[in-house]
Amino acid sequence: MRTELSFANLSEIETELLAVVAADTQTAKGPDAKPAPELLTNDAAVQAAAAAVLASGEFKAGANETLLLHAPAGLAAKRLLLVGLGKQAKATVHCVRSAAGTAVRFAKPRGIREVVLALPVAAELTDGRAARAAVEGAFVGDFDPDTYRSDRKDQSVQSFTLVAPAGSDRPAMEAAFAEGIVMGESQNFTRSLVNEPGNKLTPTVLGQRAAAMAAEVGLKAEIYSTEKLHELKMGAFWSVSQGSEEPPALIVLRYEPAGVADGPDAPVLGLVGKGITFDTGGISIKPSDNMEKMKYDMAGGAAMIGAMRAIALLKPRVRVICVVCAAENMPDGKAYKPGDVVTAMSGKTIDIINTDAEGRLVLADGLSYAKQLGCTHLIDAATLTGACVVALGMTNAGAFSNDDATYAKFESALGTSGEKFWRLPLGEEYAEQIKSDIGDIKNTGGRWGGASTAAEFLKVFAEETPWIHLDIAGLAWVEENRPYIAKGPSGVAVRSILEWVRSY
Repeated sequence: MRTELSFANLSEIETELLAVVAADTQTAKGPDAKPAPELLTNDAAVQAAAAAVLASGEFKAGANETLLLHAPAGLAAKRLLLVGLGKQAKATVHCVRSAAGTAVRFAKPRGIREVVLALPVAAELTDGRAARAAVEGAFVGDFDPDTYRSDRKDQSVQSFTLVAPAGSDRPAMEAAFAEGIVMGESQNFTRSLVNEPGNKLTPTVLGQRAAAMAAEVGLKAEIYSTEKLHELKMGAFWSVSQGSEEPPALIVLRYEPAGVADGPDAPVLGLVGKGITFDTGGISIKPSDNMEKMKYDMAGGAAMIGAMRAIALLKPRVRVICVVCAAENMPDGKAYKPGDVVTAMSGKTIDIINTDAEGRLVLADGLSYAKQLGCTHLIDAATLTGACVVALGMTNAGAFSNDDATYAKFESALGTSGEKFWRLPLGEEYAEQIKSDIGDIKNTGGRWGGASTAAEFLKVFAEETPWIHLDIAGLAWVEENRPYIAKGPSGVAVRSILEWVRSY
């Protein structure tokens, strides 16, 4: 998608579709309070073109609500699209992100291939953050998952222009706009990986895709397989992969910016991702209903790879190492079994209670390896537990940490990323649930508190290193089409991980 940042007058822009956002300015409450939609633009011609429909009450400016006007009087644009932000008092830059995605997704099925979006004129929505969010939203809105349809028709929007309000800080807008392109493309790169079927994206192919991306953006890449796992004594990771004909892949990406101190006090950030390219559950096999979605059990690993792409292009001044542990979890005759005891890279012995609790096993060795590579701070992401979805639904992803200062940086990053994470507890009571009679720990702690016992399991391998765990099981896949994003892979966590990295 071609992108452009413009400072032209809205009424003079010739385009197939001009999108302008509106907000409900009604502050009164009660049954008699009616919506008061207002366009967030100072362009008098645009205001005049929409005045009648705004006065009619037909358009209420609800969040992501749309209304299309053809041949708007006084405008060079062929169409004028009104996109709602919802209540103006609650409008944020994240509403602008959704509005941009809504405008793009509105255009796609109608054969409209160019979209111009006016950045809203409102005190809290005209800075660079809103510009960046708008571009991110446009890219996210343009993605569709129908890659393998034989009759697929390309409905992509070919051109997106963002128009900044008069008097904008031009250098700040240009910098934010460029960041938005990187972030939108990186999130979509992650989504393209997650969208791939398990027979197309094996662990080996995931490694190849990561290496190709690394070569393109200037990251160092090392891709290992079975021999390396044995060399490193990654018994937990290997146990998951041993039941598949497809070999595992240990993916290591390195970002080493020039001019950054490499002393004992310099942070090295470790990004660790679960890359289960297909999860049957192994011997503890899953029900057949919805098993096809288990191709997205590598969404945590894909998020880390997408974040590394953004890191390489935006160049924060901190060293970053990404470790993704990719495997298939299959019920072969060589597969690991409930009751097995495996030895992790750290030397800890793990009592296997359920082979469908495999993600924490590969992450255990991934965390240990990241520490061996010199990482001083760790963050992992995984579609880890259904229990987290039960606890938080599909509105928030779960977050855990063993260090309040490290988590505070992540929580602050959410203000920019706009993604929703909710911190859940760790503690000795959860640690008790995963103690084993035969080994050091069990790989499940029973039915209750499953998200916290899984995180407590990972904490054993993070040890004293400051660490954050992201359980993205509920948000990695969008179950239904939304106005601003297609059903399918979401690319969640890419933006938040990047902002956490930049905080260092």
